[in-house]
Amino acid sequence: MEIVKKHGYFYLQHVYKIDGDLNSKDLYLGKSIPKNIEKIKDDFLRQINSQTIFKKFDLIKNNYLKNWKKIPESVKKKIIEKQAIDFTYNTNAIEGSTITLDETRRLIHYKITPTKPFGDIMESMNHTKVFNDIMGNKYHELSIKLIMKWHLDVFKESKPDMAGIYREYLVKVGNYLCPDWQDIPQLMKDFIKWYNKEKKRSPSIHPVELAAKAHYRFVKIHPFGDGNGRITRLIMNFILHKHGFPILIIEYKKRQSYYHALNQADKKTEWEFLKYIYKRFLKWNKEYL
Repeated sequence: MEIVKKHGYFYLQHVYKIDGDLNSKDLYLGKSIPKNIEKIKDDFLRQINSQTIFKKFDLIKNNYLKNWKKIPESVKKKIIEKQAIDFTYNTNAIEGSTITLDETRRLIHYKITPTKPFGDIMESMNHTKVFNDIMGNKYHELSIKLIMKWHLDVFKESKPDMAGIYREYLVKVGNYLCPDWQDIPQLMKDFIKWYNKEKKRSPSIHPVELAAKAHYRFVKIHPFGDGNGRITRLIMNFILHKHGFPILIIEYKKRQSYYHALNQADKKTEWEFLKYIYKRFLKWNKEYL
């Protein structure tokens, strides 16, 4: 999306594809660029997406829920266990865990401990428990208290000195300088305030959009000394599951495109990351289309 000028007037122009065909929509802005241009961009994108990609997301949800109702409880448990294994392996591998997918499977399903670092083993076991609690609808609403609990639960054995505690030092991730540690408490309050406001917005924000935005906005705060990526992917899937959508697993083998999307969003706009999540969500859940 970009701002273009035609015959002395400004327009928002968005070029996008539908089933391989290139489409373009313009929104008239006037003789000058409005001060609330970011909100206008947000609303314009939402309007376009509600007519295109959001309809596909809703179809995925409907087919997923319809299919889920038919599955016996014993089979559901096996499906959730497989999701837990796949999600735990991939999210930990992205952050440098040495435990393989097969080792994760044996650890979670058979309780066979691999010959790997203690920290990697405990993070795999603890992450799986948090994920299972989410899928079991143990938690009803996102809050700072819940996020701190997840971080503590995942890292209490492997990194007890930072588990469930905000960082108190500066951090740089690649070229991105994370917010000053002194600002983190307020930024986290703002994050939850934003989340609660977005849920009540009218017209309502689409849950997949909310999940993607929450993922990006949380990881930009980078409140913890370690584990921010794992927590933000838990947040994303908590929101998806809470609204009846299937989960999204960011695969370890796709990590470079994932990092690229985050970097592009830092350089340009949040939309760069939303685009990535939307594409991955459609591909990961294509069986429901």
